[in-house]
Amino acid sequence: METENRESQGLAGGQREVDNGPEESMEDWFKRGVGDIEEGEVVRGRVVEVRDSEVLVDIGYKSEGTIAIEEFRHAGTLPKVGEEIEVYLESKEDSEGLIVLSKDKADKIKVWDAISKSHDSGTPVEGKVVEVVKGGLSVDVGVRAFLPGSQVDLRPVKNLASMLGQIIRAKVIKLNRRRGNVVLSRRAVLEEEREEKRKHTLSVLSEGMVLTGAVKNITDYGAFIDLGGIDGLLHVTDMSWGRVGHPSEIFQIGDQVEVVVLHFDRETGRVSLGYKQKSSDPWAIVDARFPVGAKVQGRVVSLTNYGAFIELEPGVEGLVHVSEMSWTRRVRHPSKIVNVGDMVDVLVLDVNKATKRISLGMKQVEADPWATIDERYKPGERVQGKVRNLTDFGAFVELEPGVDGLLHISDMSWTRNIGHPSELLKKGQPIETQILNVDKDNKRISLGIKQIQPDPWESVTQRYPMGSRVTGKIVRLTDFGAFVELEPGVDGLLHVSQMSHRPIAAPSDLVNVGDELTLLVIRVDPNERRIGLSLKDVAATITEEPSQAEGRGRGKGRKRRGGDDFEDEEE
Repeated sequence: METENRESQGLAGGQREVDNGPEESMEDWFKRGVGDIEEGEVVRGRVVEVRDSEVLVDIGYKSEGTIAIEEFRHAGTLPKVGEEIEVYLESKEDSEGLIVLSKDKADKIKVWDAISKSHDSGTPVEGKVVEVVKGGLSVDVGVRAFLPGSQVDLRPVKNLASMLGQIIRAKVIKLNRRRGNVVLSRRAVLEEEREEKRKHTLSVLSEGMVLTGAVKNITDYGAFIDLGGIDGLLHVTDMSWGRVGHPSEIFQIGDQVEVVVLHFDRETGRVSLGYKQKSSDPWAIVDARFPVGAKVQGRVVSLTNYGAFIELEPGVEGLVHVSEMSWTRRVRHPSKIVNVGDMVDVLVLDVNKATKRISLGMKQVEADPWATIDERYKPGERVQGKVRNLTDFGAFVELEPGVDGLLHISDMSWTRNIGHPSELLKKGQPIETQILNVDKDNKRISLGIKQIQPDPWESVTQRYPMGSRVTGKIVRLTDFGAFVELEPGVDGLLHVSQMSHRPIAAPSDLVNVGDELTLLVIRVDPNERRIGLSLKDVAATITEEPSQAEGRGRGKGRKRRGGDDFEDEEE
């Protein structure tokens, strides 16, 4: 216990090493003898023999002292015969009359003395990080020392385990030799180093100079670069001649970056930095690199409602307006044509160096299919196509890639009143149509289906002359009458006033949908596509014919306007 207390306290008052200075010779040292040396002190001795289990050391006493060989193996090297070493005198005589020495304890005392000197003078010690402990790190500086997490670096270190195995320099900020406690601060050393660097940087810093720094922090508006004790701001607008969405697209924390000092205020210590300024502005020669009419390739970097921005080279972008994307399609949004990251071929339409704007075109890379449209499609021709899209007013039919024609709802049927194109067509359906009109200037082609078949109304006056009797089926009732289908696509109207000689409140009082009737044609208008029918008059004509025949044989028959009742008059 006494020996342990001596060791922890610097061995009872320190390392009384009986050191008379470098002038003392080894002979004088041996002559001085061990009588002046106390137990618990560090003395010098000479290795006289190295055995398998121990080392014999002569410290000038009547007998040699022994040190276990393991103490040297811990240090990694074995001593050589004749080598001078420092040892700790534990006992002048043990039970066998031998001097008991320790190399480990001598080394520890030397370490504690060195740590104490560092603590008193404020000089850093060097050690190896060996373990992550609660609240910080354990550092081997000859003894175990504690490095609090707050003192590891200038900024909090999230992953302390990343420090394991590193050799660091730190200041001793607390020391309790009795308890064997040592507290370190690496931050204090880094702060001193940073201050030294800052002074040096301030002394040499000037506008226009190029220097290398480390990315310390990244924000939405830029990156802070550590130039050596002083931070400079590299604004996002000074990172590239081209478009930068966020500084993290170019830099990461810890990156070594070569920058140009744009502005330095010695009073405030603020430094503005530039990265793009290391190279010349590409817009200075953009008209030579990308002349009007040149076909170039670029990458889509951004999409807006009105177009797509194309990067032609780092720092140079051009705009393809939606109107310049396709000869044939009406592009509502550029995402219908291209995506960010796509490589596209474009034609340079205009270059403005002053405003740094380039107008590009995609459709100009290919021939305009409408330029020769009138040579391929002529009115009256029948063409095959595919229904590409349906709208309320008709259907767009793709005749060839990039060329659509409009099939208007009014040109789908001669006879049917179509409410929506979906009643006849489906998207993707193959269809045969007839070219009605080609408008090359406005890039429009009008198509028709009904024109393929003859118009049944053109000869309706021959098939349904005035006064003829027809048979039809009621297909629809309205408040004012009933529509009667005479043939597919040809309907006639039986007005409520033509149903009976007596008043009728509603057509359903007399007829129903599905009824087949024989009717009289009382009006035909092919231009208006209307046929007027009568039910009340058909009875009169049916009755009149036999009466006339009888009148020719027996006399005249007189028809009463009542409809069903006739009176015969004899001559």
